[in-house]
Amino acid sequence: MSETKTDISETNAASSDTSSTAPETRAPETRAPETAAPETAASDAATAPMTSAFVREPEPVFDAAAALREATLQNRNAGAGKYGAVIDFTTDRRPAKMHREVKPESMMESGVAMASLDLPESVQRALDDLGFTQCTPIQAETLPLALNGRDIAGQAQTGTGKTAAFLVTIFKELLESERLHPTAPRSVIVAPTRELALQIAEDGDSIGRYTDLNVVSVYGGMDWEKQARELEAPVDVLVGTPGRMMDYMKRGLIDLRHVQVVVIDEADRMFDMGFVQDIRFILSRCNEERQTLLFSATFTFEVMRLARRFTRDAWEVRIAPGEVTASSVEQKVYHVGDREKLPLLLWALESLNPHRVLIFVNTKRTGDYLHFKLGHNNQRVGYISGDIGQVRRMKLIEEFKAGEIRLLVATDVAARGLHIEDVDLVVNYDVPNDAEDYVHRIGRTGRAGAKGTAIMLADDRLVENLPAIERYIDMRIPHEFPGDDMFVTDQAPSYRKHMAGQRRDGPDRGRPGGGGGG
Repeated sequence: MSETKTDISETNAASSDTSSTAPETRAPETRAPETAAPETAASDAATAPMTSAFVREPEPVFDAAAALREATLQNRNAGAGKYGAVIDFTTDRRPAKMHREVKPESMMESGVAMASLDLPESVQRALDDLGFTQCTPIQAETLPLALNGRDIAGQAQTGTGKTAAFLVTIFKELLESERLHPTAPRSVIVAPTRELALQIAEDGDSIGRYTDLNVVSVYGGMDWEKQARELEAPVDVLVGTPGRMMDYMKRGLIDLRHVQVVVIDEADRMFDMGFVQDIRFILSRCNEERQTLLFSATFTFEVMRLARRFTRDAWEVRIAPGEVTASSVEQKVYHVGDREKLPLLLWALESLNPHRVLIFVNTKRTGDYLHFKLGHNNQRVGYISGDIGQVRRMKLIEEFKAGEIRLLVATDVAARGLHIEDVDLVVNYDVPNDAEDYVHRIGRTGRAGAKGTAIMLADDRLVENLPAIERYIDMRIPHEFPGDDMFVTDQAPSYRKHMAGQRRDGPDRGRPGGGGGG
């Protein structure tokens, strides 16, 4: 069986970085520093648990003096006029926080028709064109409330229809109300990555195709002046990343004081990528009478504190813990050694014959190694990592969507926000170090009710991360020890020699199989 194993010296050269090289981190977008007001951890408003929609906790006795002291303290810390420090003294209690847990038998079937939601004709027509006739569970639970102006804190992973939920809410509100300012944005959607912002803007154009509402996107890595010119015209829906949006705000090009609806998408990723102060800055400068919709694949403590601070009387929707990963994704773990990972991957690509494959690695060096090896094994492959320029990055993603490349190797940082339909197979070439990353990774397949497959190659070094993942998703992933017939011989030349030649002759030497880089 030795002939089917990858040369150990070159495999170790690529894989040793998982222990000696820190995982890739994304450099923050360039912007002037801004000091956000510290959040008061001791505040009851920030830490009080939400009550249940089915079993209400006993109503507390309203203490007006204590509430006034709390409001004063929050205003002092948050800044005069900042949203989230409002207590309603016209009632005999604080606004109740709701909690409702969704436990659908199928992640994509709710029994609620889109046509039953009394949407504007132009929006309903576009949804019919797109084939969105039935609500997904997250849509069925959030839309009836959001369409009536209720704030929402929704837990939903990628591919469950949350984007359509908040876009439909925005379009209904804007079509049924008057503009408050001649040019200022009427709604704003903040996303953690450029790819996700671009995808949301494209979805907005599709759902709003029969309206006269315009969608403008701003994000780093693209022409600053061109995007600034788009902001001079009236903006209905503004989609952007935190850094670029703050840059325009500080230069007076974006005014959020007239915003009617605010959406924070993938809030947990905002924290992971260090954008939490940016989000607080943006929310604090929005119209206080706005509607706020917050969505996150996971509800961490930090996400819930953000939701409680910047929403009012929010209805919370959680996917049940056992449903953190979509039931439409078939998952499996293969226990292999370092040298066997590539031969097993080649076998999976041959035996499963997937149409479109995303392969996740933990570090850029492993991604470079895998891109080289797969390319020399006659695979059409691309590779994206956090240090690839935006234009090149978008070109690779378009080639992947168009089928010009079959495999896309990606680091977690590079893949955040990717929205690609019809991904048949997700491969965790490395077991992720963070359980939440596993959920985000496999959420790239099995979207919109389609079936998908996710496999994980657990070697001796990274298998220790597996128990935490299984605890997080509340299920034991099926395990398998591959037999000798499940390995395909690696036909690629030595990666170590390739690297030596690259240092000698330049970075473009010997890169077959598609685009990418790292």
